[in-house]
Amino acid sequence: MRGLLIGWSRLGDGVISTGVAGRLLDTRPGLELSVAAGALALPLFRAMPGRGRLIEIEKRPWHGHWWELWRDIAGTGWDLVVDLRGSALAYMVRAGERRVFARTAAPVSMYTQMGAFMGAGTALAPRAWCAAADRVEAARRFSTGAPILAVAPGANFPAKAWASERFAAVARRLTGPDGILAGARVAAIGGPGEEGLAEAVLAGVPAARRLALVGAQPLAMVGAALARCAFFVGNDSGLMHLAAASGCPTLGLFGPSDPRVYGPHGAHAATVGTDEPHATLIARIPDRHGPGALMASLPVDKVVAAAEALWRSQPGRSLPVPRHGAAGSSEASA
Repeated sequence: MRGLLIGWSRLGDGVISTGVAGRLLDTRPGLELSVAAGALALPLFRAMPGRGRLIEIEKRPWHGHWWELWRDIAGTGWDLVVDLRGSALAYMVRAGERRVFARTAAPVSMYTQMGAFMGAGTALAPRAWCAAADRVEAARRFSTGAPILAVAPGANFPAKAWASERFAAVARRLTGPDGILAGARVAAIGGPGEEGLAEAVLAGVPAARRLALVGAQPLAMVGAALARCAFFVGNDSGLMHLAAASGCPTLGLFGPSDPRVYGPHGAHAATVGTDEPHATLIARIPDRHGPGALMASLPVDKVVAAAEALWRSQPGRSLPVPRHGAAGSSEASA
C-alpha cells in the first residue's frame, strides 16, 4: 500500500506532522509512506519505519514548487494522499483516498487539530524517530554525567526571540546552588547562524559545564541528544517541539505567537508567556522577518518560576531546599 504525506516546510510544523505519519503507520499495517516536505522538516522522517520516498519541496517563484512536485508524483498510483498544506494537489493525482487538512480559526492546539483531522479522538503526540547511529553519536556528544539543561535561544523570526542574556540568567539560576538542576551542565542548542547566541548563553557557565550543539547537525541526532537532557527551555521554535517529542521536560517561551495553538505537546511540556498578550504583540509586526524582538515583557523570574513548576509536576521531581537564602537575585527583573 502506497501513501503520500504532503507536509510543511518549517521544522516545528514538521514535528507536529510526525504525529500524523505515526497514526497512518499504526493504523495501516504494511503502508509504505512517502513524505514531501521542505528541507528543514524532511530529515525528521529519515528513520521513520515504513518509509518510502523523501521528496524535498524547494520553494520556487510563482508557486513553481507545486508544479515540480506534481510532475514528480503524478505518475504514481497512490492508495492514499494526505495533504497537510491544504493545497489542490491531492486532487490532481491518482489516489484511492484523499485527505486535505484545513486549519481551524479557533485557538486550538495543532496537535489536537491533527487528532481531529485523522479521526483519532485525541491529540496526536509527535514522534522522534532516530537510527542507532544517531543515538550513539548523541551519547558521545552528551555523555553520561551531571544532568544537562538544554537551552535554545534561537527562533525562526526575530520577534519571537527572547534576549540571550536572559537565557544566560535563567541557566545560572536553574543550575546554581539552589537551582532545580544544581551543578548541571548547560547545552546551548541551535541551528546554523546561531553560534553567537549560544556563546552568549554559555558565557557565564563554568567551562567544565559547557556543551554546545550548534550549526548544521543531523536533526535525528539532535533529537536523540535532547532525549538525554534533564530539562529544556527555549523560544517557540522547531527545537522546542523536537525537545518535547523526544520526551525531555520542555518549557516553551511565547510572545507574539499563541501558545494555545503552537505550544509543545504532553504532560512533560509547558509554556510561559510575556505579560503583554500575543494578539497585542503580533499586531506590531508589519514584517515578521524584520528586526526587533517582542519578548521584553517576559522577566527572568517568571521563566524560572515556570521551570520550577514544570519540574515539580514531573514524577519523582521536587525542588531543592534553598541553601543560600532567598531565591531572588539581581537578575530577577532582567
